[in-house]
Amino acid sequence: MNTDEALPPSPSDKVPRTERGRKTLRKLLNAAEVEFGEKGFHDASINGITMRAGTALGSFYTYFDSKEAIFRALVSDLSARVREAARKRQDEHLPALEQERVALAGFLRFASERKEIYRIIDEAEFVDPSSFRDHYQSTAQRILERLRAGAQRGELRSDLEEAHAWAIMGMNVFLGMRYAVWQEEDPERIADIAAGILGAGITAPKERQED
Repeated sequence: MNTDEALPPSPSDKVPRTERGRKTLRKLLNAAEVEFGEKGFHDASINGITMRAGTALGSFYTYFDSKEAIFRALVSDLSARVREAARKRQDEHLPALEQERVALAGFLRFASERKEIYRIIDEAEFVDPSSFRDHYQSTAQRILERLRAGAQRGELRSDLEEAHAWAIMGMNVFLGMRYAVWQEEDPERIADIAAGILGAGITAPKERQED
């Protein structure tokens, strides 16, 4: 799936019914990502979005009623694209730890290409708190489902719960901030480090502790 073509859910009367309409909506969302990412929600404007998209002002109101509406749709869109980026190289037959490594590497690549995502998602906490919560809750739920599947196969501990998924997500979020947004590093190397933490922890082997 091409993540640039993924579109967020819209009210029934706002769903584009033609290929041209879908392309226009995609242009508006891409332009909104840049506008909000560069200026922040309060300084961004509908005119700025339409100018970046190369669309008429009327086209904006065909799909969105306000700046808040397109921001909400953008958060949903980015969340969906993060999901697809993490899934891109996943395979249900991969070992559980490898699935987490692949998911993180995919996210790091996405974040390095779309650095604005951190500012936009952070602002969502104040602009549209429900979108902010939905983004993180749905991400943690996907991780938890993978962990439980790994536990059922006997690859992971049987006592894994929601807090474990949130801990992994928290690690991934900050790794993305440091190694994809602030300074780009090889996503595979960073994902390997994270997988090492998940697989072996950070305590020294017992024999070393006894030396």
